[in-house]
Amino acid sequence: MKRIIDTDDAPAAVGAYSQATTNGDLIFTAGQIPLTPNGDVLDDEPIAAQTERALDNLMAVLADEEAGPEDVLKVTVFLDDIDDFEAMNDTYADYFDDEPPARSAVEVAALPKGVGVEIEAIATLE
Repeated sequence: MKRIIDTDDAPAAVGAYSQATTNGDLIFTAGQIPLTPNGDVLDDEPIAAQTERALDNLMAVLADEEAGPEDVLKVTVFLDDIDDFEAMNDTYADYFDDEPPARSAVEVAALPKGVGVEIEAIATLE
C-alpha cells in the first residue's frame, strides 16, 4: 500500500505531487531542487551549492523514514548544463562516498524555478 512521506525539513511540494512515497519496502522521492525549506530558491548560487542544497533536501526526506545515503539504490541527476557535471559530481561524492548507488546524469532544457540541478532517488527500507 502506498504511503505519502511529508517532512518540514525539506521544501513542501509546490504542485500535485508528494515529497516522496513508499510502499514500506522502497522510497521513491520527487526531484529535489536547491530550494530551502523556507522557500528560498538558490538559483544564483554555483552548481556545487545548488547540488548541496538539493541533496540536503533529499536526505531530509529519506531521514523522515529513518533512511540515509547508504539505503539509496538509484539516483537521477538532471542538469540544465552538462558542463556543470564535474562540480556537481564533486559535491555529490561527499554524500555517497562509500558504496555509491547507481546513477544517471542527464542534461535537460530547463528545470523548475530556473535552477541548475534537480535530484531524485529510489531507496530501500529493508
